[in-house]
Amino acid sequence: MTDALISSTYSQALEVIASVEPRIAAATRAELADQRSSLKLIASENYASPAVLLTMGTWFSDKYAEGTVGHRFYAGCQNVDTVESLAAEHARELFGAEYAYVQPHSGIDANLVAFWSILAHRVEGPWLEKAAAKNVNDLTAEDWETLRKELGNQRLLGMSLNAGGHLTHGFRPNISGKMFHQQQYGTDPETGLLDYAAVAAKAREFKPLVLVAGYSAYPRRVNFAKMREIADEVGATLMVDMAHFAGLVAGKVFTGEENPVPYAHVVTSTTHKSLRGPRGGLVLATEEYAPSVDRGCPMVLGGPLSHVMAAKAVAFAEARRPEFATYAQDVADNAQSLATGFLSRGAKLVTGGTDNHLVLLDVSGYGLTGRQAESALLDAGVVTNRNSVPADPNGAWYTSGIRFGTPALTTRGFGADEFDKVAELVVDVLRNTTPGTTKAGGTSKASYVLADGVADRTKAASAEMLDKHPLYPGLVLS
Repeated sequence: MTDALISSTYSQALEVIASVEPRIAAATRAELADQRSSLKLIASENYASPAVLLTMGTWFSDKYAEGTVGHRFYAGCQNVDTVESLAAEHARELFGAEYAYVQPHSGIDANLVAFWSILAHRVEGPWLEKAAAKNVNDLTAEDWETLRKELGNQRLLGMSLNAGGHLTHGFRPNISGKMFHQQQYGTDPETGLLDYAAVAAKAREFKPLVLVAGYSAYPRRVNFAKMREIADEVGATLMVDMAHFAGLVAGKVFTGEENPVPYAHVVTSTTHKSLRGPRGGLVLATEEYAPSVDRGCPMVLGGPLSHVMAAKAVAFAEARRPEFATYAQDVADNAQSLATGFLSRGAKLVTGGTDNHLVLLDVSGYGLTGRQAESALLDAGVVTNRNSVPADPNGAWYTSGIRFGTPALTTRGFGADEFDKVAELVVDVLRNTTPGTTKAGGTSKASYVLADGVADRTKAASAEMLDKHPLYPGLVLS
């Protein structure tokens, strides 16, 4: 697709939008300008290609298609069947999976589908056989009450939020923490690294039905062969949430025992983040679990978003190209450069570094909370997100950490030297930020003071790098 065609397409699209609601068109233009002029370092964000973005803006958005390929509850879904089949085919080939389910709208949806699929496979199916019921229609009200108690009393063991896990891995306020009788495993208090022996000991004691591996803010790789051994020993289903690092799996940066697909019974993911697709979810599974996962609609989901499934197919096709493997390796290499840049300037990193796509910086040494650091960096044009660190004294709202990710700026073409410069700019901002005070005169966990001139010099240095690597080069909006 030529630059002129891309520019013309988006300019005309914005004109159409502006003819109905000009404020939305203006906000869309402003968002592009903001993304072009800031250092996007949020680990869960990226930039989708024009092809992926354009695929979402079609009449597939108008179509209902509950059900599965060839078994829809609406007529006229033959083209949706084509889209979903292609997306699933690309996902299977990309990840080497036996089965792919591309309907989930988000990562949380994908995890809910996975959880209920595991429950259906491990609890509902055997219970129906035990109850001598031919199918669910044979169950009485009393049967359903008994089954509900069975389904709602199962055990889940996942990584704690403080250690780098996700809300959906059994965090009590999340639906996952309410669905299951849950416990969590952490990391070694000295190193911040996963202690597989400790995870195994907790699994033996707790005996979970589901063992969840994967992370949202753990800056290291996981040995999924060891996690599968633990799951097998206690008779658990191994579920891996690879939402953050799916691009590194697709790009063959994570191979062997660091690739979850050969070891997990069920794998979930988002399709954006390091995979660089549209915002959405994905479930991969072995053939054993495929029939249960295939019931995602109507078990958990309603109508699939056909236009987003189409965009997933395009993104998966892009990820199967050789150049994506180069990109994925650059993401990991750039994370190493960013971590080295921080360490060389005296910053404290959780686990002392990284070997994936993210870096977790403990900002307590600067006398700041994560919220203060996040806000000061945003003032300077550096977009990040605050994050808990192990044993965080400030809790999940204020936090003591900042999470950085390299996928987005790597998409723009940043390399090792530029990520070292990014580390320099971040440390400069943090060293020149001090906590504010409360109305009562105490130290605030939210307000802050950024020294004069720091934001301007950071933005100027950032602009120098960003100008060399324009976002959507050639896209000029008239």
